[in-house]
Parts: sequence; structure tokens; C-alpha cells
Amino acid sequence: MSEWSQGEIYESYVGRWSRLVAAEFVRELDQPAGLRWLDVGCGTGALTSTVLASAAPAEVVGVDPSEGFVGYARRTVTDERARFEVRSAAQLADLGESFDVVVSGLVLNFIPERVEALRTMRSISKTVAVYVWDYAEGMQLMKYFWDAAGDVRPQDRDLDEGRTFPFNNPAGLEGMFAEAGFTDIVTGAIVVPTVFESFDAYWKPFLGGQGVAPAYLRGLDDESQEAIRALLESRLPAKPDGSIELTARAWSARATS
Repeated sequence: MSEWSQGEIYESYVGRWSRLVAAEFVRELDQPAGLRWLDVGCGTGALTSTVLASAAPAEVVGVDPSEGFVGYARRTVTDERARFEVRSAAQLADLGESFDVVVSGLVLNFIPERVEALRTMRSISKTVAVYVWDYAEGMQLMKYFWDAAGDVRPQDRDLDEGRTFPFNNPAGLEGMFAEAGFTDIVTGAIVVPTVFESFDAYWKPFLGGQGVAPAYLRGLDDESQEAIRALLESRLPAKPDGSIELTARAWSARATS
């Protein structure tokens, strides 16, 4: 099973929080009604759904290389203005279409040829906008996990998404956009609450195997898994009622050409 394949499990892990970020992202883009949008790496359809609900588009095309995610999006996004295709970022030019707005949510860091993908987006649209998690500092639910995993298994510290994606910040995004040929680049932060009713509500999504951290956890022996769990439970800022309130920060970048 791919680490990015099952939409339902992804939703329980991080998809629900990405929907909150998507709402702020689309609001800040403030695009007029009646446009054609392309959602690159649409995943389970969080960003596509938000565009449909709040941007009054003429059409939204969502593409993603995961058949599981595209299948989930097709089942759950039934608006006639939306269509979904199994297609990678490297295959965008094969669409043979142009769009008014191209967006990509929480996926740019998973595209092998990021700058080339941005160049292709630029070639098919005048407006391109993306957002990525701030793994190194601001995506707290993942940062707590990787800090604990690194303390339990120091040999695995380099697997921390904050280290593997060091460009997920304003300077990194601006550099990639500039290399792709954009000049008018605007970056900003989007911060949303991530609230869990209990430690188990926080921990359970990590057991699903969907995403980098859950896939890593699944590959460990039981003793290491339990050690990470115990360390996290001791560190997370639980309230007297057992609930845990964290925040998730994403960095956005948009540009016109």
C-alpha cells in the first residue's frame, strides 16, 4: 500500500486540518467568479471543494497521481463543475488546456521536479498559488511527533519532515518561484487550530500508515512505537479535561505572470 493512497485514512490524519487551511487560502486569493481553476495534487478534494464552495468557479479540474485519492474525491465531490483525473504534476502539459488560476495545496514538496512543475503551471495560467506545511516549526502535531521519534531513535532524526523539506518557508518558496520565472511573488502564513479531544484522538491517526510520519511509525518494532507514544503523551500540552490544543501553520506563495 502506498503511503498516499487511502483517502479516508488521510482525512483522519491531516486532511481535516488541510480543509481549514484551504478556506483561508482561497479567501486570501480573492479571485473573481466564473474562472477555470486547476488543482494540482488535489488529494481527497479538500482544496477543490473549498474553491467550489467559496470562489464561484466556472470549473475546477483536480489532478493527482494517486488513484485512491482521485477515487475518494470523485465519490465525495459531486458538484458538476468539478472533474478529477489521475495525473502527476509532470503530466500537466498533456492536459492541453489553459486555466485562469492554478493552485496546489500541501503537495509541492512531494513533487520531485518542483521548479519544472512551477514552470509548467506558469505556462498554462497567469495566476499560480500554493501552500505547504511549515514542518520545521509551525505544524505542531507533526513537530511533536518527530521530536519524540528523534529522541527515541536518534539515528532517524534525518527523516524528520522539517529536515527533509527545508524549503517549506517564505524564502524557500520565493526562491523556487523566482527560478521558475515568476517575478511578482507574495508569501504569507496561514495558521489554524488543531484540537484533539484526548491523547488517543491525537495518536490514532498516526497508526493508519497514510503520510510520511505514520508510514515511518508503521515500520518500527512494537517497543519503539510504544516508546514514542509514551514520550508524546508526557509532552503534549493536555488540559485538565484531557483535550489537546495545537496549531498548524502553512506558508503560502502566489504569483502572476
